[in-house]
Amino acid sequence: MMKRVFISILSSLLVLGVLAQDKPVLLDDSTFVKAEEDAELFEEVSNLDPQRAALLSAVLPGLGQAYNKQYWKVPIVLAGMLTFGHFIDYNNKVYHALRNASLLTIKGEPNPYQNIISSEASLVRGRDVFRRNRDLLIIVGSAFYILQIVDAHVSAHLEEFKLNDKLAFGIEPSIQSTPLFSQAVGVSFVLKF
Repeated sequence: MMKRVFISILSSLLVLGVLAQDKPVLLDDSTFVKAEEDAELFEEVSNLDPQRAALLSAVLPGLGQAYNKQYWKVPIVLAGMLTFGHFIDYNNKVYHALRNASLLTIKGEPNPYQNIISSEASLVRGRDVFRRNRDLLIIVGSAFYILQIVDAHVSAHLEEFKLNDKLAFGIEPSIQSTPLFSQAVGVSFVLKF
């Protein structure tokens, strides 16, 4: 019985929802604006393709920035990728060396790093630290890689818009009145357009 009542209420709500979609009601004093009459036409200024910029940047980091003619970003992206690659490789090599040394110590064979790390606990602790650093660098490096793809995509989109020369941001001194009938001296951030 409850199922039938629930199904009938649900179906009636769905039918009312569909019927409510037929006639939109706009009042004369409402804040809605008709898009057909008042909308400005978008004029494309650039011939850059954002998808192509993102694809180029995904294939070779920095290539999307070069496609967008932002040549100053290319060395930053390449230096970042090479830095992450170098430190991931370094931490991976040290991790594997310490792992192999700890395995040799467990087997009872001599540790090749006996002069540097004498105890087995220090060897295991060092191994775990370098593995954690390697994994963290892989995560941060991947985020940097994705960020440079997003940067190329967004920069290609932003090239399509005209810049207003009158738009300015400035910092000016100001005097403001306070609730205690006095005045306070300060700095105002002013946006002019």
